[in-house]
Amino acid sequence: MNARAQAQAEARFLKGETGVDGASGKVEVDPEVAEQAKAKEALYRGRAWLGREALCWILMKSESAEPLCKVDGQPLRVVFTGKILLRAGSGEVTEVAAKGVSAPYASIVRFALARNLLVHGARLQLTHGEQSFEVTLDAERFDLRAGKLPALLNEGDEGEELVERLELVSRLGRLIDALLAQFIKVRVGPQWEKSVVPELKAWFAQAD
Repeated sequence: MNARAQAQAEARFLKGETGVDGASGKVEVDPEVAEQAKAKEALYRGRAWLGREALCWILMKSESAEPLCKVDGQPLRVVFTGKILLRAGSGEVTEVAAKGVSAPYASIVRFALARNLLVHGARLQLTHGEQSFEVTLDAERFDLRAGKLPALLNEGDEGEELVERLELVSRLGRLIDALLAQFIKVRVGPQWEKSVVPELKAWFAQAD
């Protein structure tokens, strides 16, 4: 290999176009799989507003500490704790983050909500019966980013611990699904525009 060819080969290697053996370093992706991934991403992004509306509604309803719904016959209570992130699609301010135990219910958060920012992510405490879970939810996919399970009852036995942990994870998933289902029920109902939206706006305005 002459000097020029060697230099070209080294350049392609440094750009990641080839591997150490000189073969192509690019990973071939099935076009159909790539299109499906793009469509799924677009679907999630197109529905991101729904998750943000859900978190805003849950935030307002949770301030009273009353149960938002029942799961397996037991009340589910929700409290926002710690950090809360708000975002808007446009405007002078497009993102606001607040930290603190009671930050989600602070006047500054309501002030931002009243100016068309919506909850994008938040830390929640879910109390179901005598058990409490903590989760960080992302509105874009209403996805669980982080979670903390209740203390295990069967500590010491690895097998029983694993079974109990899996049961708690499954229950947490059902609690989150129940919250979203409750919101959807309200969102598609006739009272959304008539009473719920005015209630949200009035709650936001309490920051003034």
